Amino acid sequence: MSVVLVGLEHHSAPLDLLERVAVPEEALGKTLGALRDRSNLSEVVVLSTCLRTELYAVVDRFHEGVADLQEFLATSAGTTLEVIEEHQTVLFDDALTVHLFEIAAGLRSSVLGETEVLGQVRRAAERAEAERAAGPVLSGLFRRAVKAGRQVRSSTAIARGATSLSHVAVELATARSGGSLDGRRVLVVGAGTMGEGIVDALGKSAPGAGITVANRTVERARALARRAGGDGVGMTGLLGALEAADAVLLSTGASLPVLDVDTMTSVVAARRAAGAGGRLGPLVVVDVGVPRNVDPAVSFIDGVELLDMDDVSELAERALDGRRGEVDGAREIVHQEVERYRADERARGAAPIVSALRNRVAELSATELDRHRNRLAALDESQWDEVVSVVTDIVAKVLHQPTVALKEAAGTPRGERLVEALRSLFDL
Repeated sequence: MSVVLVGLEHHSAPLDLLERVAVPEEALGKTLGALRDRSNLSEVVVLSTCLRTELYAVVDRFHEGVADLQEFLATSAGTTLEVIEEHQTVLFDDALTVHLFEIAAGLRSSVLGETEVLGQVRRAAERAEAERAAGPVLSGLFRRAVKAGRQVRSSTAIARGATSLSHVAVELATARSGGSLDGRRVLVVGAGTMGEGIVDALGKSAPGAGITVANRTVERARALARRAGGDGVGMTGLLGALEAADAVLLSTGASLPVLDVDTMTSVVAARRAAGAGGRLGPLVVVDVGVPRNVDPAVSFIDGVELLDMDDVSELAERALDGRRGEVDGAREIVHQEVERYRADERARGAAPIVSALRNRVAELSATELDRHRNRLAALDESQWDEVVSVVTDIVAKVLHQPTVALKEAAGTPRGERLVEALRSLFDL
């Protein structure tokens, strides 16, 4: 049995490929079910964020399992296996553990130490468990990854400053809007986790902004907007909100663009008619959706400045200097947590044979004590209890060193040899 990962992430895959393999929230259950039903995959977790889509699986046959995951990604992207192989990340066992723990710690994010990814890792495991796709192996692995991520953030300053994509998106919109969004009308499209982060960031950096949230569910849009003293609208009110906006930030789970060329052409015309375009310049649109929420062709419309995840990542990269010094400390914590996880897994791997050994020896002890009980009938109950206690203590001391050696060597070739030796010697 092996734990394997096949995925694509922003470090090595282009944005257009990332958005084609992204799994929206509403499709996650179906995706987990389809992967779970493949004969080579006994457990599955899907981690799909704006920066990565990764498939984690427990497999009995390594190569067949990897091939299943590669084929699934290729089909999802509508591309060939060769394209997936060119940009993919394939990891297994210990390397996979380090990778996932680093993700949870924010060490593999475009915003070093970002806080949002920790919740994404936790929710990925919870959803897989709810869909009966994750079992004890992956559930345990993801729980320990979340623990490592929390430990890094509590023990280092890696989370200092703007440490989320939503904050960086707001910084980008602010910079492209003359350096301040105070007094401006800002439209946030999408009221999910990223939308919440954007609204919170706006509340801190531009408390004087007029914020409108547009979302498929009006009640949720209004509830989120109230956090910043704004208002919410449904998607039927999107066009009017766009025409009134000075800056737009989008992050929805839609699989198709929310804003197309025709819509934005109409918006620009309405702004010009109202004089907004001349007063404020181009409409700044920051698209942090993956898949993209705005048709890339919108960037060619005069009067719109379209920015996407590549622009957000570039700004985040420039802002890293203040936290780079924390990386070594964070990696050391990750290393320690990985080693603890490995030790616990080795101990769990040895548990069945240790339990069988102890039970076997206990059975032998009990049988021999029963056989000699009549011969020692002269002993009263307290004396007999003392005999039993001495025998039990001797057995525990005899088994201690073999048990320790087995736990320490579990998961290694030496451990396998010890297991076979014990099975043979004690008929386990």
